[in-house]
Amino acid sequence: MKKGLIVTVILIWLAFVLPAPTVCSANKAAGADTDEKLLGDESDGSRAVPIHLIPMYPENEDGEKGFKIAGDDEILLPFSIRWTCEACHSYATISNGWHFNAVDSNVAPGRPGQPWILVDASTGTQIPLSYRPWPQTFKPEQVGLTPRQFTKLFGRHTPGGGAGELESQDPDEFMREFISGKLEINCLACHNAAPEQNQTEYAIQIARENFRWAAAASCEFASASGSAIDMPDTYDPFMPMPLDDPKKVPPGVSYREDAFDKDNWVFFDITRKVANERCYFCHSNLDVGSNSPERWAVDEDVHLTAGLRCVDCHRNDINHNITRGYEGEEFISANLLAATSSCEGCHTTGRLGAPLLKHAHAGIPPVHFDKLSCTACHSGRWPGEKTILTKTSRAHSLGIAGINKSPEALPHILYPVFAKQSNGKITPYKMFWPAFWGTVKEGKVTPINLEVVKKTIGKILTKEKLPRTGDWRILTAEHIIEGLNSLQKKIEGKAVYISAGKLYKIDNAGKLIAAEHDAAKPYLWPIAHDVRPAAQSLGIRECEDCHSTDAPFFFGAVAVDSPIAAERDLSYEMTEFQNIDSFYTWAFAFSFVFRPWLKVIALGCCGIIGGVILLYALRALACIVKVLAGKS
Repeated sequence: MKKGLIVTVILIWLAFVLPAPTVCSANKAAGADTDEKLLGDESDGSRAVPIHLIPMYPENEDGEKGFKIAGDDEILLPFSIRWTCEACHSYATISNGWHFNAVDSNVAPGRPGQPWILVDASTGTQIPLSYRPWPQTFKPEQVGLTPRQFTKLFGRHTPGGGAGELESQDPDEFMREFISGKLEINCLACHNAAPEQNQTEYAIQIARENFRWAAAASCEFASASGSAIDMPDTYDPFMPMPLDDPKKVPPGVSYREDAFDKDNWVFFDITRKVANERCYFCHSNLDVGSNSPERWAVDEDVHLTAGLRCVDCHRNDINHNITRGYEGEEFISANLLAATSSCEGCHTTGRLGAPLLKHAHAGIPPVHFDKLSCTACHSGRWPGEKTILTKTSRAHSLGIAGINKSPEALPHILYPVFAKQSNGKITPYKMFWPAFWGTVKEGKVTPINLEVVKKTIGKILTKEKLPRTGDWRILTAEHIIEGLNSLQKKIEGKAVYISAGKLYKIDNAGKLIAAEHDAAKPYLWPIAHDVRPAAQSLGIRECEDCHSTDAPFFFGAVAVDSPIAAERDLSYEMTEFQNIDSFYTWAFAFSFVFRPWLKVIALGCCGIIGGVILLYALRALACIVKVLAGKS
């Protein structure tokens, strides 16, 4: 009894005096609540790139870290970016970065940017979607998209994470989620320096719902096969069994034989200085139409031709809170370089060899800097008589094999539109006109689930030809009336159709009426690139670049885009997007016609006045001389 008491006392004493056991950071869960920085979270000061010769780990059936992958494993699993990289890099910290945090409602949304655009030409639909609370956008769930469905549609041009890692709340998707896995943050999409990094393959795997395999399939030493979308709900990817249908191939992965060393470690060619081409996959633009030059005939952004990289301006630390570079970003961003990464920030401090504004803008009236953003004169396409169509990677799947290359392919994005932003300055924008079927309750418009729209409107428009170009299917007033009446039977609230900046609905008399509504306004987002050099900036020739009676900057036509035939030839004047009076602007511009004469007349008058003053000055001098000489 005494021995047991003595042992107990000793054990208690040891518990107090001995230090608590530590947990190796490599084995901590990536989402653990800890302030401890991991090996790769903080630089040791060396500018050399660390050699990433590391073991690879898969995710196991419980969603945790699996056993180390070896080249001769009986069942090969795709490596998990999360569990492979988290030994040195805090995955939870990285996931808070701008490219991944859109689904976090606690994150400041920042200046509105390009939304995801849900397109369905067969029903006359193009809707701006965003998980961020940007004005005029809708949450994906409002159109019936679960995070899984959203990821399948748009994950192709993301670096993973975000919606791709949200757990489904739809019971019908639980087993599908287990089969396909989650779309983890794919660090290789940006940081893999190997030229074989294949983002097109990444997009293909996402379309097959091979989320778990996508990152591995995109790198240089692995390849994936099969399709999770073809697997039955009972399929277990961790214990694959033969299928009854030999035509269906289960998702699988294979690794290059020489990828593993003797310890089954693998070399990843990682770089801090991300190549521009990695950014271009998600951030490319292409002007289309008869008056648009081909890509080879267009000069690259002046900063890139000067030798800079995208990441020289758009920087971040381990939290991946990348600078976006717009004026005022420093007030909502914790990034230390936010203030000096805008146009004005660089060109007032001379960062990266930027020419100083005080030298470049000598002689320009200061009012221009109060009324215009830097990009108004220096960015994007030179304004023309009418806006043109442009394509973007995120909206048109640029860079992916098999896409529709027709200029008319939806969505129809127009630019440049010179509009006034929230700070009162005019800046260039891209824009598109929303078009969708919805309901209105208490003045608020909400899109109808797209699947419901397809089943209803699709039946009405079966006789109407769907252009192979991907352009709109023509809608008439009769189509809209029939569509609204059919949808009204399946929804609550008043059925409406949004298009061409108008809200269409059926009145009590059964007639189709149209009215303006905030939900029908075009969605605009500001542009910054490509930046033109000073010699090609707006106004370099004469003031009349903007201040003439037909200058496109003020009087250019902004086309209206719509599947409704009667609305297709409409347009708005640029001044309507700038909230300025068209006649006053015209009259002010008209004064520039006479300004050269006014200058000549003013100079002539000054000469005459000067002559008169000189004459009387001489006469006065003569009088003074006489007085001094003693004469009356």
